[in-house]
Amino acid sequence: MYFMLNNYNKLKNNLEKLHLLKTNENIDTYIDLVNKKEKTLVDALYELTSTELEYKDDNAKNALIKVAGFPYNKTLEDFDFTFQPSINKEEIMDLKNLRFLTNNENILLIGSPGVGKTHLAISIGIECAKNRYSTYFITCNDLLLKLKKAKLENRLNDKLKTYSSYSILIIDEVGFLPIEREDADLLFQLINKRYEKHSTIITSNIGFNKWGELFKDNMIANAILDRLLHHSKILNITGNSYRIKDKIKNTEDTSSNNKLEENMTWFSFKKSYIFILIFYYKFILTLTFYITYLLKVSV
Repeated sequence: MYFMLNNYNKLKNNLEKLHLLKTNENIDTYIDLVNKKEKTLVDALYELTSTELEYKDDNAKNALIKVAGFPYNKTLEDFDFTFQPSINKEEIMDLKNLRFLTNNENILLIGSPGVGKTHLAISIGIECAKNRYSTYFITCNDLLLKLKKAKLENRLNDKLKTYSSYSILIIDEVGFLPIEREDADLLFQLINKRYEKHSTIITSNIGFNKWGELFKDNMIANAILDRLLHHSKILNITGNSYRIKDKIKNTEDTSSNNKLEENMTWFSFKKSYIFILIFYYKFILTLTFYITYLLKVSV
């Protein structure tokens, strides 16, 4: 049996084909509002299209965040600035404006493990992705493994082109694992391709003065640093590891408890000792009194 579609059904079908999911979902509500004269047709169409655009924008942002390869989702608001007083909060929060991308500046986060370098790098990267900048996160070790594999398969140029095309490339944990001379050369090629074209974020636990040892070649280390530092923001983070702060606190608490127990034990010992002294003192007094009494009676 053949059924003729009315214009309402045709409209719903068209919205589905056009992938206007939110409009299709809310169209009935707005038709009712227009019929009741609670909304004008123009207002209804404006609100429907605004909702649709917001939905598509959120989807696009989430897609960019997903393909960026972040190990977890962290924001700058999640960062505990009170635990790391060496960090200038205003300077970090200003990075949300993404002015560094306009100037193709690099960001280098240097500090010992656990101070929050990766958290900050991810947070900045997520802000970039939310603003529709192509973003990619990768650890230094994984990056070098992929570049070496591409070189063996004669695909190095393509791989370098891919990594150099991101608006923001985050290379995490530079220096956490040994870097061979060949690896240093591959990293230099990538940094050189990105130089003054796109921004790169680096996190490292190694100070710049030791990068020659890290890359086993002072010349390549200086060449890499020359390109990274030319247009850059350097953030040196000093302080304790955030990851083990609770364990340290628990250790301190346990130590305090142990000291308290020791003091209580010593107090208990002293109390017992005083009690014994008093007992013997009373005993001697009583004994002396009794002997004196006996002597008087005998006399």
